[in-house]
Formats: sequence, C-alpha cells, structure tokens
Amino acid sequence: MYGVGRSTVTEAIGEIRRLLADRGFAVPGQSGLRLRTLADVFAADADGVTLRIDGTETQVRRLKAHRSGRCAFVSGKKKQNTMKTTTISDGHGRTLRSGADRPGRLHDQTAMRTEGIAEQFRLHSDVRAEVDEGYRRLANELPEPVSAPPKKPNEDPLLGDQYAWREQRRRRSSARI
Repeated sequence: MYGVGRSTVTEAIGEIRRLLADRGFAVPGQSGLRLRTLADVFAADADGVTLRIDGTETQVRRLKAHRSGRCAFVSGKKKQNTMKTTTISDGHGRTLRSGADRPGRLHDQTAMRTEGIAEQFRLHSDVRAEVDEGYRRLANELPEPVSAPPKKPNEDPLLGDQYAWREQRRRRSSARI
C-alpha cells in the first residue's frame, strides 16, 4: 500500500522493539517506575497483581536454502517459520515485559527457563502467575505461585467428566485472554 517492502518493515520493527525495551515498560498508576528487566517485573509486583505469562509466535520470512539453523525457525505448532516471544502482562492485559525473540521451534517451557522466569519465581515467592498448557512443568514444580489449566480427565466416562473439564478450560482461557 505504501510501497515499502516486508523486509524493511521487519527491520524497523526490530529496531523499535530494542528501543522500547531499553526504555522499559511503564507501570500504570506508578509514575516514574520503568520495568527494564525481568527482575524489575517481579520486584514491582508487590501489590498482589497476578501476572499472565504466554508465548507468542510471529511469522517470519523463510531463511535462504542451505543456511545453518534454517530448521530452527519452523514451529511445531504452526508449521511455519516463526519467532517466539515470551510476554508478561498484568491482570488488566497491560504488557509489563516482552522477552527476547527466539526461533519458533523453541518450546514455551524452554524459553521460560532460558529467560530466567522460573528462577524469579523462586526468588520472589509472593508473586502469582497464570499460564497456559505450555508451562505445565513450571506449574507442577511450583504449584503455589503458578496456576495452569486443569489436566484432561480420563477418557472413561465413569472416571471423568469431559464436559465440565472443557467448560472450565474455556472459562479460564477467556479470562486469561
């Protein structure tokens, strides 16, 4: 529409994201406070806000053939070339931190560990978070601060209620979104 190529737009977005990350995320209601690091996000969460952590995939152009690491960007979920970003927001959906961009093949759980989110939960025991199914292992390791969706019940109709499980997951997902 404006005669600008996709690669130019992608490059500009990358530059802007770095500038915004250097400046830090503002916290509504707390003037002057800027969250620049992951530790800042967890330390600033003193007033009982429940964090929401999720990984987001953004489609990117496919790398040239015969280039090392080309397959690292192919997402197992979307079956496309993607970059993954771990985003942390508060209960009102305001972004508090957008993590580093990583290749799309990287699982949410692995991205969370390499960014140090699990370690921050161990250092700040009063912080609570809601996560999706991609962070199930973190929720199992730290059940008190991290809340994940309920596990799927057994397929046997006598042992579990599939409808109640689906409804509970739907309500939880709607609230998280």
